[in-house]
Amino acid sequence: MNFSQLGLANAQLRVCESLGYSNPTPIQTKCIPLILSGHDVIGCAETGTGKTAAFLLPIIQNLSTQKRPGIRVLVLAPTRELALQIQKNYNELNHLKTNRSVLVIGGANIGPQLSELRRKPTIVIATPGRLLDIADRRAIDLSTVEVLVLDEADRMLDMGFLPDIKKVLAMLPAKRQTLLFSATMSSTIESLARSTMRQPMLVEVSRRGRTAQMVDQTAYSVSLENKTALLLDLLEQKNEEESPAKVLVFTRTRRGSERLSHILKARNHKVNRIHADRSQPQREAALRDFREGHTRVLVATDIAARGLDVDSVSHVINYDVPAVPEDYVHRVGRTGRAGKQGKAITIVTPIDELSMKAIERLIGQPVKRVVPEGFGGLQAVASSTLKPFVPFGRSSRGPVRSFRAHRGR
Repeated sequence: MNFSQLGLANAQLRVCESLGYSNPTPIQTKCIPLILSGHDVIGCAETGTGKTAAFLLPIIQNLSTQKRPGIRVLVLAPTRELALQIQKNYNELNHLKTNRSVLVIGGANIGPQLSELRRKPTIVIATPGRLLDIADRRAIDLSTVEVLVLDEADRMLDMGFLPDIKKVLAMLPAKRQTLLFSATMSSTIESLARSTMRQPMLVEVSRRGRTAQMVDQTAYSVSLENKTALLLDLLEQKNEEESPAKVLVFTRTRRGSERLSHILKARNHKVNRIHADRSQPQREAALRDFREGHTRVLVATDIAARGLDVDSVSHVINYDVPAVPEDYVHRVGRTGRAGKQGKAITIVTPIDELSMKAIERLIGQPVKRVVPEGFGGLQAVASSTLKPFVPFGRSSRGPVRSFRAHRGR
């Protein structure tokens, strides 16, 4: 199967070719024809499988077939980072450059956003809270919207956006195309779909809660007081002859993110952090430095678990086990993308065992366990099943191995 068989016009095919899109992913193969034909669609697939292009490619093509005034497409995303990534993808795929997009997100100056809206955009990419702020000012008219996209809908509901979504829905015309995309499905998502969509077509290309196939997952069992020591040991063993790998470290809390980033900085790591207390310019700068390789380690809360699209994130380290099992799927999905191998490490203390078992139930498989010697981990795993702990940069055979070599490359 190739993109030419999906009903895309020649102009769209040329864009795909210029961006290096050779063959469509399963979610793209199934969704693009349905969206082109006007169906409501529920798309459920693993993170990192091309959901954004699956809805943007057909939307851009449909917009080009007939010109109409007003805002024609509204895309709602749960976080600023995801909204920024969607706009970036839209600008790459929008070959005609005629249908302007506007980004409407919190944490940024509302003045420029109001000015951009007055220039009559065709597509608005927004987070729910800021969109409602602008609607309260009577500065946006959503009565002409033809397509509504709810991206990462499960995350929006987890973040408590359901009341905001309902307010936005009340401002939209009843006759529209609605596209709902999510990495996981739940009864709440199904209920939202029934109340907002017209005979939606369900596209599900992976089983619920499945993690990316290209990710090697390992859980290190340690005592609570040795979590930071283990993290430092993992990060500080590397071959100086190779470029440092990109490591994304997840914490549960903003305070934990700040504390950990300060510790890593004191140990001379090139580190930055992203969490909800940082301003939008600070978050954008941290992400830009991470993308460009100026920062090797990015410490983040779960606001970065979705929408953060960075090439070659070699390792995701869960310093804290996520409180919500579904968040594990999204964290792990930041590596092992676009066919590249990745590694996910979770640091598990005795008090995290129940949360870890819930994660394993969700993903339908056990996570490989390792008890590193000297870190006081839970000794619940039979000693015969344990593998010797080899930190990055060391080898049980003696010679120094690189951070990259530890990943199996």
